[in-house]
Amino acid sequence: MTFDERQIDALRERVRSTMSERRFTHTAEVERMTMRLAELYAPEKVDVLRAAALLHDITKEKSTEEQLEILRTHGVVVSDLDRYSPKTLHARTAVEVIKEEYCEFATPELLSAVERHTTGHANMTVLDGVIYLADYIDMSRKFEDCIRLREYFWGKDPQLMSKEAREAHLWQTLILSFDMTLKALIEEGSPISADTVKARNSLICRLKK
Repeated sequence: MTFDERQIDALRERVRSTMSERRFTHTAEVERMTMRLAELYAPEKVDVLRAAALLHDITKEKSTEEQLEILRTHGVVVSDLDRYSPKTLHARTAVEVIKEEYCEFATPELLSAVERHTTGHANMTVLDGVIYLADYIDMSRKFEDCIRLREYFWGKDPQLMSKEAREAHLWQTLILSFDMTLKALIEEGSPISADTVKARNSLICRLKK
């Protein structure tokens, strides 16, 4: 399934109406970064990736209790880790909302990219990786780790790499991002999602093959 420019434009305006100006600014920047990354990694999927970028944070501004209720309502098991890691909930709740309210965009590839954009996951696809990275390094991000990762990725001139080297660079950049995330969570004394550990290990093993 593909989406034309009219559908993407309509989706952007619909998403804009559901969130604060600050959240939409980030969302729009993620879409722009996604387009840049899509040129390198999946030009034939740019429409799916742009839609995923626009939808990735549609539940981000809901309260923790609202997020947990969405999961319960849709029969998703809610664990203690979910309750103690509220910042990760929106990736999963967004998937449920997309299925119900944006069903015309609910392709398996899009849902996977949205669901995995916060914690990562074992066996991430290129599309998963593009949305994860775009969310981390979009130009609205001013955190030190985000700036560092953005400089690392673009500083290697991936546009000049071979296809194989460019994909390896994507995975190496994601591994670095997971290292940053794990370090921050450990320093905060916060729970660590098993999906993040699995994602990191999976990519390390992939690069060693």
